[in-house]
Amino acid sequence: MSVVESVQTRSINARLVTSVYLLGGFGFVAVIAGMVIGGGAVESQFGDPGAVVRWGTPVAKLVMNLSIAITVGSLVLGAFAASKGEEQRKLLNVAAVSSALWLLSGILYFLMTYLSASGLGIGFTPEFSEGLWLFATEIELGSALAANLVFAAVLSVLTLLFIGTRALGIMAAISSLSLFPLAETGHASSDAYHALAVNSLLMHLAGISIWVGGLFAMYLIWTKNNQRNLDLLLRYSSLALAAYALVGISGVANSAIRIYQPSDILSPYGQLILVKVALMVVLGVFGARYRLRDIKLMRAGKSYKFWRIALPELSVMAVVMGFATALARTPTPIDEIPFTPPTPAQILTGDVLPPELTAASWFTVWDIDILWLTISIAGIGFYLAGVRRLQKRGDKWNIGRTASWIAGMLVLLYVTNGAPNAYHEFLFSVHMVGHMMLSMLVPVLLVPGAPVTLLSRAVRARKDNSWGPREWVLWAVHTPFAKLISHPIFAAINFAVSLVLFYYTPLFRWANEEHLGHQWMLVHFLLAGYMFVQAVVGVDPTPHSVPYPLKLVLLIGTMAFHAFFGVALMSDNSLLLADWFGAMGREWGADPLRDQSDGGAIAWGIGEFPTLILTIMVVYQWSKSDDRERKRKDRVSDRSGNKDLEDYNEMFRKLDEYDRSR
Repeated sequence: MSVVESVQTRSINARLVTSVYLLGGFGFVAVIAGMVIGGGAVESQFGDPGAVVRWGTPVAKLVMNLSIAITVGSLVLGAFAASKGEEQRKLLNVAAVSSALWLLSGILYFLMTYLSASGLGIGFTPEFSEGLWLFATEIELGSALAANLVFAAVLSVLTLLFIGTRALGIMAAISSLSLFPLAETGHASSDAYHALAVNSLLMHLAGISIWVGGLFAMYLIWTKNNQRNLDLLLRYSSLALAAYALVGISGVANSAIRIYQPSDILSPYGQLILVKVALMVVLGVFGARYRLRDIKLMRAGKSYKFWRIALPELSVMAVVMGFATALARTPTPIDEIPFTPPTPAQILTGDVLPPELTAASWFTVWDIDILWLTISIAGIGFYLAGVRRLQKRGDKWNIGRTASWIAGMLVLLYVTNGAPNAYHEFLFSVHMVGHMMLSMLVPVLLVPGAPVTLLSRAVRARKDNSWGPREWVLWAVHTPFAKLISHPIFAAINFAVSLVLFYYTPLFRWANEEHLGHQWMLVHFLLAGYMFVQAVVGVDPTPHSVPYPLKLVLLIGTMAFHAFFGVALMSDNSLLLADWFGAMGREWGADPLRDQSDGGAIAWGIGEFPTLILTIMVVYQWSKSDDRERKRKDRVSDRSGNKDLEDYNEMFRKLDEYDRSR
C-alpha cells in the first residue's frame, strides 16, 4: 500500500468512527426524547415485557433502520453515480459492513419484538422456540421481520462476492425490495386505508434510505475537492432532491391517516410529527445550500471542506430517524367517531363499502394511491423535461408523441386512483374495466410516446465509466430476457394466456386479498400490455423484425382470445372468488353472478376500441413502409439509369422469343 493510500485509508476510518458516533449518539438521544414525549415507554398494563425490552426495542430498530438506509443508499449511489473501479469498491465495502450490522440488529429487533408481543422472557425451552417459530412463520408481523432478515443475509453475502455496475444495480434492486416487508409492518398498515398507508410508508423508507444512506456513503468516500468528486456530488444531489420529494409527499400522506381532527396535532403523536416536519425543513435548507452555494464554490475551485456541511446534516438526519422510530412506538390519537360493528366489506377489504355506483360515480368517487399518483405525475414531468431539453438545443420532437404519452399517464392515474380503484374490490365488473384499461388502453397511448427514444436523445451518454438512467435503460432493453419478452409471438402469448392464468388460479385471490398481490397485478398487466403493443406498433427500436401480415395475425388472434375469455365468463354459472365478491354485503347494483357476467361482456366488448386503433396503426405503418420501399427502389433505379426497368423488359422479350421458338 502506498503512502497516499495509507493516508486515505486512515482518513476514511477516522470519518467512519466520527460519523458512527454522531449518528448513533444523536439518534439515541432522539429516540429517548421521543419515547418520553410520546409515552412509548410507559409500562403496559397487560403482559409488560420489562424495561429492557421496552427501551431496547426502539434502540435496536433505530440501528437496523440506519443500517438499512446506509446499505440501500450506498448501493444506489454505486449503481447510478459511481465510476467502475475504486469508487464502486469503496461503496461496496460500506454496503458490506452496513448489511452485516443490519442483519445483527435485525435479529435483535426480531427477538425483542417477539418478547414484546408475547410478554414472555427469554428461555431455553421448547415452548419458547416453538413460539418463536410460530411468530416467524404464522404471524404477519413476525413473517415480515423474518423476510427482512433474509434480505439482510442475502445482501451481506452478495456484497462480499460480487463487484461491478450490473452487480451493484441488482443488489440495489434487492435492497429496495427489502423495504416492502417493513412497510407492511408500519404504524398505520393495519388501519383503514391500508393500501395508502403501505405505499406511502414504502415511498418514505425509499426516500430516507437513498437520502441518508447516500450522504453517509458520500461522506465516507470523499477524498478531496476534484472534478470526480464534484460529479459524484452533483449526481447525489439529484438523487437526494428526488428522495426529499418522496419523503415529503409520503410523510404528509402517512401522517394524515392518523390525524382524525385538528386537535390531534397537539397530542403526543402530533407533537412528534411537528418535530419531524421542523427538522425536515432544516434538512431542506441544507439541500438548498448544496445546490445553490456549495457546488458553485467547488466549481470555482474555492477551498471547501465537505465534512463541514455533511456532518451537521447527518446529525440532523439521525435525530429525524430517532424521532421517527419513537413515533412508531407512540400511541396514535383516538378516532372520536362512535364505534360501529364492521360490515362484511370492511372485514374482507379493510375499507368501507363505497356509495352505489352511478354514472356520476365514475367521475366523483376517488381512492388515492399515493404511489401510482406519484408515478403518473413523475412520468409526465420527466417526459416534458426531456422534450424541453431537446428543444433547448434545437432538436424537434413530435407533439403528437407528447400528447399521447401525457394522455396515457393520465389514464393510468385515473385507473389507479379513480373509480376503478375505489370499486375494483367490490365489483368484478369494475375490476375488469380497470384491467382492460390498464392492459390495453394505457399501452396504446404510452407506446407511441417512444419513451426510450426520447431518453436516448435527451440524456447525454456518460464518459466516466458510470451508468445513469440512459445506460441502465438501454442495457435493460438489450438483455436476453428483454429480447425474449419483447418478441411479438411471446408478447402475444403472454398477453393472452395471462388472462386465464390470472383469473383461474390462486393469483386472483392473492391480488385481491394481499396488497403485494394487487401491486404485482398492476405492474404485470401494464407491462404485458405495453410489450404486446410495442411488438405490434412500437416506435422505439426493437431487435425483432416481423412482417406486417404476421402482426395483423397476432393482433386478431390475441383479440379473439380475449373475446372467447369474455364469452366464457358470461356463460359461467359459478362465481369466481365466491367468498369474496359474493360476501361483500352489497345492497345495490347487480347480484355478484350477474356482475361477473357483465365483467365478461366488458372483457369482450371493451377491447374492440383499442383493437380498432391498433389495426389502423398497423395498416398505416404498413402503408408507410411500402411507400418508403417504393421510394428507395425508385432512387436506386434513377441512380442506375433505369437499368432495372430495362432488365425487366429484357426478361419479357426473352420469354416472348422462347414462346415463338416453340
